[in-house]
Amino acid sequence: MSVHTSSGTESDTEVVVIGGGSTGCGIARDLAMRGVEVTLVEKGNLTHGTTGRMHGLLHSGARYAVSDQESARECITETRVLEDIASHCVEETGGLFVQLEEDDDAYYEEKLQGCRDCDIPAEELTAEQAREVEPYLTNEAQRAIRVPDGAIDPFRLCVANAADTERHGGRIETHAPVTDLLVEDGEVVGVEIQHESGPGKRVHGKEGETEEIRAEYVVNATGAWAGRIGEMAGLDIEVRPSKGVMVVMNVRQVDTVINRCKPKGDADIVVPHETTCILGTTDEEVSDPEEYPEEQWEVDLMIDELSKLVPLLEDARTIRSYWGVRPLYEPPDTGTTDPTDISRQFFLLDHADRDGVAGMTSIVGGKLTTYRLMAEEISNHVCEQLGVEGECTTAEEPLPGSEDFSVLRDYMEEFGLRSPIGKRSVQRLGSKAEEVLKTGERNPVVCTCEAVTSAELRDAISHAGTDLNATRIRTRASMGNCQGGFCCHRMAAELSPAYDERVVRDSLDELYQERFKGQRHALWGEQLSQAMLNHALHATTMNRDRDPARKEEPGIEYGAFDAGPSPGVSGDGSTRATADGGVRSDGGTPDSGAGRSGKSAKKREGEHGDQ
Repeated sequence: MSVHTSSGTESDTEVVVIGGGSTGCGIARDLAMRGVEVTLVEKGNLTHGTTGRMHGLLHSGARYAVSDQESARECITETRVLEDIASHCVEETGGLFVQLEEDDDAYYEEKLQGCRDCDIPAEELTAEQAREVEPYLTNEAQRAIRVPDGAIDPFRLCVANAADTERHGGRIETHAPVTDLLVEDGEVVGVEIQHESGPGKRVHGKEGETEEIRAEYVVNATGAWAGRIGEMAGLDIEVRPSKGVMVVMNVRQVDTVINRCKPKGDADIVVPHETTCILGTTDEEVSDPEEYPEEQWEVDLMIDELSKLVPLLEDARTIRSYWGVRPLYEPPDTGTTDPTDISRQFFLLDHADRDGVAGMTSIVGGKLTTYRLMAEEISNHVCEQLGVEGECTTAEEPLPGSEDFSVLRDYMEEFGLRSPIGKRSVQRLGSKAEEVLKTGERNPVVCTCEAVTSAELRDAISHAGTDLNATRIRTRASMGNCQGGFCCHRMAAELSPAYDERVVRDSLDELYQERFKGQRHALWGEQLSQAMLNHALHATTMNRDRDPARKEEPGIEYGAFDAGPSPGVSGDGSTRATADGGVRSDGGTPDSGAGRSGKSAKKREGEHGDQ
């Protein structure tokens, strides 16, 4: 039961949605558009969990065309919807399933037929034709199948859903972890949250205080964390977290999604995403969605295996790695929930029917591509429970930023295509481009890697406050090759003079530390040089390692970046995942041989032995 404190407050709403990933944001938007009063609560930034740690693939469904055709049909349908309603979040890259010599001919034929059975456009290409599409594809390719895969920005997508929720009267509360479920007479009647304090926490409530939000219904959309929320009401939700690693490269070695045409396994996909390529992934069940080892061999495996598809990856620069946790769910043999009510891939768990505890439903499983469909199904269920009449319109109503793409194209002709920087800004902002960029004010580039201008940052800061990591996910500033070395301080400067110097310093520290965490498994060769250059720029040029202000008010110590493993690192070197898939160590000292084992590591030692 919830504990009242003297500093606590209370509020009321119709529905509380727990979880600020794609599904939670989609549910909040759907309900708000139907006129339901909704509050979404998230323990970190939006996309803090699995959504912010995915590989950016917008599934055509071809990946499931052999093993799970129901899911494949859902994916191609929802992909078409997202290309329409979230156009400023989607890049229609296309995809190739490439067969190598050792890959099974029979599986290739099954894949081709499966796509056709699921109405997924599929075109056979010879090896020569495939290399015309992607020149860096291996000479060992035998043939390929072209499908309509794409890339999607999960950060931009969630922010747009949250913005539309607020536009329809909903409330979005980030940095507000749920500390308890309110249970009265065997019914969930709300949640207790804790408003976090610290730099960059923009909240409706007061920092550091608790708040009880009483609701007619609660939706648990926390994915791999659903079991932890369920435990607060004595519920057993059998989520089986499965971790997977992603590796981010320095540039786009390919412009098309490249899949290995063989049964699903480790290291079988390369996704072009914004200015980078993301390599994925592994699939290993873990007992805890936050406490699990992040190991160097997993990173090495991505490069070694995917170099067989794109040999250029062997010597390409790796800029960071991150791990995500999938919310796998397998219904118990004795459970009362019928998964066929929704899909074999995602499950609605009505705890009144399933456990005798009314007032709450959990949604588990699924994938980002089908987030809108999942949100529609659970919103239908919630509205039925509340007696609310209202049709779902999320498949027809564009998200903020994608309202009128014809206007966007005209604007790109007028403004965006004059320079690559303008084009990138317009693509990110979508239909907001003219409002944000045509202010008549000076608009210099702040993040050169991602071509993010001051105007974009000012717009993001108006929504995110001093939380520069929230600004980052809205703009991609600091997510490029330098990983914030050349732009973190410039981003922090955009906060001044509106905010106190101490707040600005703390916000800078928080952002720069977050950028460093994901590089721990990429510190070799050129990336090691980049990390040392970043350190030199921040530690010496700006005197960040000898900041006298720190003596009076200890905060995030700059020395933590190179002081060795922090207390968050276990004795065996394992670490905990962070919001963007880094490690929750403050940049523990990397192994001297970190990055690439065997032949690849020796090659890099020869090239960069003095670094």
